[in-house]
Amino acid sequence: MKYAEFRWKDYTMRIKYEEVTCKFCGSPNIVKNGTRNGVQYWLCKNCGRGFVDNKGLPKMRYSIDDVASAIYQYYTGSSLNEIRGYVDQHSGFRPSDSTIYSWITRFTKIAMDKAREYTPHVGDVWVCDETVLHIGGKKIDRLKRGMWFWDIIDAKTRFLLASHISQSRTTDDAITLMEKAWERADKVPKVVITDKLGAYLDGVSTVFGRTTTKHIQSHGFTVELNTNLIERFHGTLKDRTEVMRGMKTVKTARLILDGWLIYYNFFRPHESLKDKTPAEVAGIEFPFKNWLDVVKSQSPAEQKDKEPIIVPTPSPKPYRKRLPYIPKTNKPC
Repeated sequence: MKYAEFRWKDYTMRIKYEEVTCKFCGSPNIVKNGTRNGVQYWLCKNCGRGFVDNKGLPKMRYSIDDVASAIYQYYTGSSLNEIRGYVDQHSGFRPSDSTIYSWITRFTKIAMDKAREYTPHVGDVWVCDETVLHIGGKKIDRLKRGMWFWDIIDAKTRFLLASHISQSRTTDDAITLMEKAWERADKVPKVVITDKLGAYLDGVSTVFGRTTTKHIQSHGFTVELNTNLIERFHGTLKDRTEVMRGMKTVKTARLILDGWLIYYNFFRPHESLKDKTPAEVAGIEFPFKNWLDVVKSQSPAEQKDKEPIIVPTPSPKPYRKRLPYIPKTNKPC
């Protein structure tokens, strides 16, 4: 932000305005480059590229705020038509479904890669369960070829340690889920609570061992430690996935669910955690507080402020031996 001062007699007016910088390199060394259809174009003297000051990322016509808001609305349950209407109201442009999905996939991968750098400090009691999901807006029959969503949540921090998508409910699927949770938490739990599914019997003992981890099969609401915690999570998950029409294949379902779990662990406060996120309770200082921070991290201006300024040292010119001077003559040889 910059300030402009206007003085008149004994009065001084100070007006705050935002400086226009290059979308590609973040340099303020820019000049106007004409208008097209009433839109002001700029030219950067530093990198030589032209751009429009629409507060968006390079090669994007939508502002950073609109992109971040669209991703947030998608993961909180808004339909694509509602998102398109919101962007149209704020920017005057109506993005297509493929454009919105490109935003979601691009910035979801960035948040996922960053989240893998942190290890949560979780408790010793983990709760796991599985549920059937909707694919393409239709419920898959459990007796036929379906899609199952497996997950493990830490009972202390509510941090979702691992998830797994499969088309079966076998021991191999349970083993895969346990191995992912062990790798994510970097520890072995003392207690694992599951339902009555037989695949968990060999899955828990194979990965953690019978003597190290105690396996409790929940009896519904008759015991203190049961799967009620994760059942509430599945209810929240199903409410969100009902409007996710992009979940038509296993590949897209994995990406969308992983993005929603990033939102669940790092961006969504929980009332039971005193309005903190599971990541905060697990001791993770995540650099992104919301999807807006994720989108802003890809701005050249933001990256330029974080990167150290390195002044290159000019290399010495190679020494060249000077040849003797031979005067020119007009005499024939």
